[in-house]
Amino acid sequence: MTTRIVSTASAPAAIGPYSQGVIAGGFLFTAGQIAFDPATMQVVDGDVVVQTRRVLENLHAVLAAAGAGWKNVVRTTVFLTDMADFPRVNEVYAEIMGDARPARSTVQVAALPRGVAVEIEVVAYLG
Repeated sequence: MTTRIVSTASAPAAIGPYSQGVIAGGFLFTAGQIAFDPATMQVVDGDVVVQTRRVLENLHAVLAAAGAGWKNVVRTTVFLTDMADFPRVNEVYAEIMGDARPARSTVQVAALPRGVAVEIEVVAYLG
C-alpha cells in the first residue's frame, strides 16, 4: 500500500514529527487540529466556540488539499477538556458540517496542547 502526505499552508504547519494528513487505502486520516491560526501559528483568542470554528476551518483546509469536503468525512473524534462545553461545540459543528453526518466520538481529556479547549480529527473516504 502506498501513502501520500497531505500538506497545505491554509492549515497550521505540523509542529512535530507528524503530517497534517495522510492518504492511505482511499482514506484521508487527519492529524488532530487545534485552534491555531495558520498565519501566526498562535492559538486564536476566544472561547470554545471561537476555537471550534478555527479547528473546523483548519480541518476544512486539509480536506480541500486532499480534494475532499465535509461530505467525504466518515468519522470524527472530538476531544474536549470540559464536557460541559459539548452543547456549544456541537452547535458550531452542526452549522459547519451542514448535511454531513459522519460517525463521531466525543471524549473528555485532562489537557490538550497549548491549553486549548477542543481538538478534532477526521477520517474521510476519498474513493
